[in-house]
Amino acid sequence: MGNKILIIVIAAIAALIIWVGMTFYKAYEPKALVLQGEIDAQTYNISSKLPGRISSIEVKKGDIVQKSDLIFTLASPEVKARLKQAKAGKAAAGAQRKAADNGARKQEIQAAYEQWKKAQAAEALMHKTFERIEKLYKDGVIAQQKRDEVYTKWQASKYTQNAAGEMYAMAKEGARSETKEAAAEQERAYDGKVDEVEAYIKEMRQYAFHSGEVSQVLIHEGELTPTGFPVVTLLDMSDAWARFHVREDLLHYFKKDALLHVRIPALENRSYDFKVSYIAVMGDFATWRAAEAGKGFDMKSFEVDLRPTETIEGLRVGMTLLLEL
Repeated sequence: MGNKILIIVIAAIAALIIWVGMTFYKAYEPKALVLQGEIDAQTYNISSKLPGRISSIEVKKGDIVQKSDLIFTLASPEVKARLKQAKAGKAAAGAQRKAADNGARKQEIQAAYEQWKKAQAAEALMHKTFERIEKLYKDGVIAQQKRDEVYTKWQASKYTQNAAGEMYAMAKEGARSETKEAAAEQERAYDGKVDEVEAYIKEMRQYAFHSGEVSQVLIHEGELTPTGFPVVTLLDMSDAWARFHVREDLLHYFKKDALLHVRIPALENRSYDFKVSYIAVMGDFATWRAAEAGKGFDMKSFEVDLRPTETIEGLRVGMTLLLEL
């Protein structure tokens, strides 16, 4: 009887010692380091390179849009006026090119021919006049001054005849090749202006260039939008990732392509597999400073992105992530 009591006491003492040891062990056991991150996803900004007033917004926040769906339209009377100006300029340049290609009209050529014939007749008359004056001068009837005046008029009539002949030849030949080329290039320049303005016209209707969910509508109907300012923002949850800010002394846990288990409290606290995809140093604002000079050193923080290895239903931007190291 006494031995049984002794055994019971010894067993109780042993159990007490074991319990106390386990309690102290758990109390002083190093706890796992838990890092907190969040979910981020790719965003796309739908904007226009044409400034104008928003005519209509075809979507609202939360809508799921597909690529090529109409997102918003602009109203810009100024662009339509510029298109009319460009088309008018193109038409005028085309008319000038045709005029250069066709050359002078028949009436213009005939008029140049008549002017040439007129100059020939005048030159022939002045030639005969000079011959008579020259004879009278040699007979001593008239002074040399009169003879020189008639000679000068005869020479001037010869130059006038030559000039009229050149004008007639130029009218028959038509415009120079350089003039024709310049007219053609002018027409092409206005053709480019028309294409440019028509491209701006297309910018008045903006379509989704990627599928996604509408996360923000930043400008509404009737408001003015500047060039390139995002009007609607799309969120692509199929391209989501986990983002952590990691102190550099913990980077050895985050090797490129390393597989880590991340817990998401918002999704029933379940864990999912993520793979390290990107590591980059953050700015000086994220540097961990040593508490005391001479004790420890400043450590930089790194941005670490992890991609899920499978599609996660219900995942949303901003969800908290927990990672035990």
